[in-house]
Amino acid sequence: MASLNSQLSALNSGPSAPYRGRLAPSPTGLLHLGHARTFWFAAERARAAGGTLVLRNDDLDSTRYRMDFVAAMIEDLHWLGFDWSEGPDVDGPHAPYNQSERRAHYRAALEQLHAAGLIFPCTHSRRDVIEAVGAPHADDEPVYPKTFRPPADTPLPPLGDPITVNWRFRVPDEELVFHDGRFGEQRAIAGRDFGDFLVWRKDDVPSYQLSCAVDDATMQITEVVRGADLIKSTFRQLLLLRALGHAAPRYFHCPLMTDDRGERLAKRHDALSLRALRERGASPREICEQFSRE
Repeated sequence: MASLNSQLSALNSGPSAPYRGRLAPSPTGLLHLGHARTFWFAAERARAAGGTLVLRNDDLDSTRYRMDFVAAMIEDLHWLGFDWSEGPDVDGPHAPYNQSERRAHYRAALEQLHAAGLIFPCTHSRRDVIEAVGAPHADDEPVYPKTFRPPADTPLPPLGDPITVNWRFRVPDEELVFHDGRFGEQRAIAGRDFGDFLVWRKDDVPSYQLSCAVDDATMQITEVVRGADLIKSTFRQLLLLRALGHAAPRYFHCPLMTDDRGERLAKRHDALSLRALRERGASPREICEQFSRE
């Protein structure tokens, strides 16, 4: 199998497919100014390329999302002037666009990884992992100790249905490189900068890494635009895309917006939610012109 880096080089030098970008908000709160800026970049890059923009509703976390946030999300994005050709409200050739309705895609990918022996069941808790490594990494994801892995030749138990144990992807010992459209060359060493990561949770929910990689591939996304806090996730998703036999999209990570204390904007910043800004009289033009000057 060709290395991940050689696959990426071939992809970047080959003919370009028609541009397909995506917005992928999660309905766990009201969208804020930071979301708006990232989505503005995504929409502008799709527009400049004369491409297609897709709206995907990342609603897998049923313990946190609310249906009223879905409606607010769509309303706020339209208020800002964003339009998309495919999405949960307009349908399209790659429907459904709600992740909660795409479970069959994720399960098929998991079974492919299981058949290839690239995943293993994990009974260690997050506390076990943190205690073993001493502290979580900066991105709050502790590197899974290799001593916790079962030997590579250990027979895998069946996945089960429902799944009641965590399943992790066994990362190779390999340096990974990709070119980011905003930040340039990015490098990471699997096993040192990040470890074996979850692909399916014991509460029978696919992980963000698996669902995102599968959806970007099956929806034929050619460029992923998202926040810089997800650069390390990109390395994990590139490994999954290679393992599943999918071409990698291009990536463009946006700098994060911070508040007046330098903290990254989050959904707890209600005063900077699009809904609050709208109620205070802010206009979409004022907001988007601010982004265009950066």
